[in-house]
Amino acid sequence: MSEHEESKLFLLQNSKSVAKTDAGEMRVMQNNDDKFLDRSMQIGLINMEPKSLFIPQYLDSNLIIFVRRGVAKLGFIYGDELEERRLKTGDIYVIPAGSVFYLVNIGEGQRLHVICSIDSSTSFGDSDTFQSFYIGGGGDNPQSVLAGFGPAILETAFNESRAKIQRIFKKKQDGPIVFIDDSHSESQWTKFLELKKPEKVQHLKTLVQSQEEDEEEKQTSYWSWRKLMKSVLGKKNKNIENKDRADSPDSYNLYGRKPDFRNTYGWSSALDGDDYPPLKIPDIGVFHVNLTAGSMMAPHVNPRATEYTIVLKGYGKVQILFPNGSNAMETEIKVGDIFYIPRYFPFCQIASRNGPLEFFGFTTSSKKNNPQFLAGAASILKTILGPEVAASFGVSEEIMRDVVGAQHDGVIFSSTWAAPGGGGEKEEDDLVLEKVETKGVKGVVKDVVMDVFE
Repeated sequence: MSEHEESKLFLLQNSKSVAKTDAGEMRVMQNNDDKFLDRSMQIGLINMEPKSLFIPQYLDSNLIIFVRRGVAKLGFIYGDELEERRLKTGDIYVIPAGSVFYLVNIGEGQRLHVICSIDSSTSFGDSDTFQSFYIGGGGDNPQSVLAGFGPAILETAFNESRAKIQRIFKKKQDGPIVFIDDSHSESQWTKFLELKKPEKVQHLKTLVQSQEEDEEEKQTSYWSWRKLMKSVLGKKNKNIENKDRADSPDSYNLYGRKPDFRNTYGWSSALDGDDYPPLKIPDIGVFHVNLTAGSMMAPHVNPRATEYTIVLKGYGKVQILFPNGSNAMETEIKVGDIFYIPRYFPFCQIASRNGPLEFFGFTTSSKKNNPQFLAGAASILKTILGPEVAASFGVSEEIMRDVVGAQHDGVIFSSTWAAPGGGGEKEEDDLVLEKVETKGVKGVVKDVVMDVFE
């Protein structure tokens, strides 16, 4: 491995477009190498134009969405009912694998930017890539999951004439993300969104349930349609009494959360399954950190989970070490960069002196992480300091106490590192955007990536 490749070892620079139309796009960032991961995760970026719809679908993977910017309406089946949630900037919501959902950009004249964690541990077969199952769709862009059934099955399932059925399933669509306003051609989904809630849920349930009609003939060794459909529709065991239907969970606004730690140099928040129980379904945690200009997060280790980090604002540097203490990655980071930090690997992040560094991300565990700090007032060295520790470094205990006790700040403190170049925060961010727009990011369509982080 070359020195340049080593410096970018944990940066996610390759991506794949999974849905792209004039109304928006979804891209998925892909891991370079899974050998350092305790559990694989994919990061998705969704960009939707005003008055657009990501058509009804379900995934074979758990999906955690974070609204980076904009306002959205999320519709989904919970139990036997259609639930709808209004999501705003900073909101987090969990969509379990197999749950039918749709997403609408309802912001007036504003694009919707969403960052997703995609947990493919529930994916069927041997693939690490998640699979979308579109409930809607005409022709082959996208093809509905119902398209393979014969006319007789569809006529029976929908209780409609063959002519009307074909009008729906043979009509060419504009792709999985479509416009729903009057300035574009009206689609079946424009009409769907105008339905009342009971009519919406019945429409979705009919689409999904029709797949059960021919289950015995269509069943494969990898997948049980009936099991999936029970998950999709939230069906309960008939022997279990369920008189009181539980309400679907609310969203959680990360920006409204009080930081777990704050000092002069920045703050950090961590959201786990005890704070927001839906995170226990995919077993994923969330974190959000802001470092003031020139400050540093203390070198530390995550003993429980791998971290996936997305830089939301600013410019800085990250260094990650191998377990043997040698350098694994040391690189400058900017708005839009995405990287991961393997479990147990020591690391630290540093903000440029030109402005603050803000980053957000997901961890591969919904349990409280309890990071182990290797330096600072809250370090494990200070906790276990004694003659044994001093002997392990080959110095006296007095010298060891002087070194370990010299830093009075904990978790976040000032740094002597300065980013190359000058200018204020706005100038720096403009420079970063200009650089990325000029050179692009390997494998990433620049407008989608930079739209999310602009």
